[in-house]
Amino acid sequence: MRYNLIRKMDISNGPGVRVSVFMQGCAFHCKNCFNQNTWDFDKGEEFTDEVISHVLDLCAPDHIKGLSILGGEPMHPKNILGTTKLAKAFKEKYPNKSLWAWSGFLFDRDLKDFEVMNYLDVLVDGQYVDELHDPTLKWRGSSNQRVIDVQKSLKTGEVVLFEK
Repeated sequence: MRYNLIRKMDISNGPGVRVSVFMQGCAFHCKNCFNQNTWDFDKGEEFTDEVISHVLDLCAPDHIKGLSILGGEPMHPKNILGTTKLAKAFKEKYPNKSLWAWSGFLFDRDLKDFEVMNYLDVLVDGQYVDELHDPTLKWRGSSNQRVIDVQKSLKTGEVVLFEK
């Protein structure tokens, strides 16, 4: 598995100042995707235990409110193991910081039974649809995408939208 980019101070992908990891590789290829350079699974850098350790170190300062995992597609079968390993390590080290992820897959149809969901606080799900693009939306690009409170959704067995 590979990653495209690590942002050590990101204010656009979740609340507060965050660290963001952009995984490499996506099979969806949404029209007018904002991050087409992450589509190719063979590009980017190798995602290793040392990279996970580096990301965790970047998350240490008090001003960092959490970690965001984006793509590419972090939940793709080629990426899910690394995404899960990073999510688990993050939540074990920083249980009071928030963990967000973005995926073109749907929570209730595709992802709810994946181990990684045990660690996520918020999931923005659904593929970007250019015809539904709305620049006024927070943390998502198109109106079909949902901002989901993962832990509440897992407890209730129904999709619960994140409220902030």
